[in-house]
Amino acid sequence: MHGRSGSEADAAYLAWDAAFNKADAKAVAAFYTDDAIFLPATHDIIKAPDGVEKFFGGLFSMGVTGHKLELIEAEGDGNLLVGTAKWSAKGKDAKGADQPWAGVATHVFEKQADGSLKLRLHTFN
Repeated sequence: MHGRSGSEADAAYLAWDAAFNKADAKAVAAFYTDDAIFLPATHDIIKAPDGVEKFFGGLFSMGVTGHKLELIEAEGDGNLLVGTAKWSAKGKDAKGADQPWAGVATHVFEKQADGSLKLRLHTFN
């Protein structure tokens, strides 16, 4: 973790997780810039908040819950902040039984005029 950058990333991750854990796809999508690119483990190329909302809405309809991002490292320079994190969530297997999910993620945040951070690039496995 790198000082202030790590604190900013931690705060952004906490807010993102809170929206996810309310199963609110619109609130999750609000964390993305209008020109965001989201590259999920499905290998889809998703652009903009509308695409992000649709993706996460699908996860929520499958019963995915309990998302948590744990910062590995963050570094910022000017208006960009790059964060890497471990992620975990509770999913379901093909028979509907609880199944832990986990992986790593990379995030590129852009600082907005109001000082908030929005995701410009998000990828995970």
